[in-house]
Amino acid sequence: MRRFIQKLGPGLIFAGAAIGVSHLVQSTRAGADFSFGLIWALLLIHLVKYPFFQYGPRYASVTGESLLEGYRKLGKGVLVLYGVLTFLTMFTIQAAVTIVTAGIATSLFGDFISVKIWTVIILSVCFIILNIGKYQFLDRMMKVIIITLTLTTLIATIMALSNFSAPIQFTQHIPEGSMEITFLVAFMGWMPAPLDVSVWHSLWTIEKQNSSTVKRDPKTALLDFNIGYLGTIILGISFVALGALIMHPSGESFSGSAGVFSVQLIEMYTKSLGNWAYIIIGIAAFTTMFSTTLTTLDASPRSLHKASELLFKKSFSKGYLMWSIVLITGTLCIYFFFLSEMGSLIKVATILSFLTAPFYALTNYILISSKHTPKAGQPSKTLHIMSCFGILFLIGFSIWYLTIL
Repeated sequence: MRRFIQKLGPGLIFAGAAIGVSHLVQSTRAGADFSFGLIWALLLIHLVKYPFFQYGPRYASVTGESLLEGYRKLGKGVLVLYGVLTFLTMFTIQAAVTIVTAGIATSLFGDFISVKIWTVIILSVCFIILNIGKYQFLDRMMKVIIITLTLTTLIATIMALSNFSAPIQFTQHIPEGSMEITFLVAFMGWMPAPLDVSVWHSLWTIEKQNSSTVKRDPKTALLDFNIGYLGTIILGISFVALGALIMHPSGESFSGSAGVFSVQLIEMYTKSLGNWAYIIIGIAAFTTMFSTTLTTLDASPRSLHKASELLFKKSFSKGYLMWSIVLITGTLCIYFFFLSEMGSLIKVATILSFLTAPFYALTNYILISSKHTPKAGQPSKTLHIMSCFGILFLIGFSIWYLTIL
C-alpha cells in the first residue's frame, strides 16, 4: 500500500487543480438554482472530456515527453498558440481562485486581516512552497490536501442528507434563456477543468518520473489519473447535492461574486446544520480553493517555462522562477487595480476556456494517434470513438453558444 501511494501523485494534483471554482462555486450554484437538475450536464461533460485529459499522462508516460514537446512536433504554430492562450488567461484565473481562497480565509480566521492582505499571504505561502519544496513537496502535500478535502466534503454531504426530510427530486432540467444558457456554458466549460489542464498533467507526470525512486509504468500513470478523475466526479456531485439540499430550499438569492458566494455557503451551513458544522464545511471550502491556488500557481509558470525553452531551443535555468514572479505580479495588479472589472475578466476567461476546448481536444487526439506516439500508447477503438464524439460535441456546443450570444 505504501509503495502504491508513493506511485500516485500527478492524478491527485490534477484533482486539486480541477476541484476549485468549478466545484465549490459552480456546482454548488447549480444545486442552489436547479436542485439536482444539472447532474446530466456534470456527467456528460466528464464523459466528453475524459479522453483528452487522459491523453496527457498517457502521452507523457509512453514517450517520456510532455504534451508541449508533442505540440512542437505538430508545428511551431501549435505551441505558439498554446503559449498565447495561456498568457491571456492565466492572470485572471489565478486572481479569481486566489481571491476566493482569501475570502474563505477571512471568514474562517476572522476579518482582522483584510482580504487584500490574505491574498498577498496566500500567494506568498504558495510561492515559497513551490520554489523551496519544489515538485516533491507539492506531490506529498497534495495527497494530504485531497484526502482532507474528500473526507470533509463527504461528511458535509452526509450531514446535509441526514437533515433533509423532504423527498429528493432528480428531475433533470434543460436551461432556457440567455442567463441559464450562459451559466450552463460556464458550468460545463470549467467542469471538471479547462482542457489545457491536460498539458499541466503531462508536465507533472514527467516531474514524477524524474523525481521518484519508484518506477511508474504507463498502466500506473493511467490508474493514477483515473483515481483523480473519479474523485472530481464524486466531489462534483457532492457539491451539487450541498447546493440542492442546503441552498435550494432556502429560496435566498446569492451573490454573483465567487468570494462572497463561498462565504454565504459557509454561513448557510451554520444556519441549517448548527455551529458545529461550520468547521467541517469551512475546511472543505478552504482546502478546495487552496489546492487550486497552489496548483495553478505551479502549472502556468511550469508550462510557459517549458514552452519558452522549446520555442527558443534554449535552456532557461531560472525560467520557472521568472514566470512565477510574472504571474504573481500580474495577479496582484489585477486585484489592486482592476478589481471592479473582475467579473467581466472572469467571464471572458471562462468563455475563452470553453471556446478553446475544441482546439485542445483535437490537438491532443491528433498527437496521441500520430507517428509521434508509440503504437502501444495509442488509444483503443473505444477511446477513438469517444474522442470523435467529444470533438464533435465540443465544436457543436461552441457553435451553438456563439449563435445565441
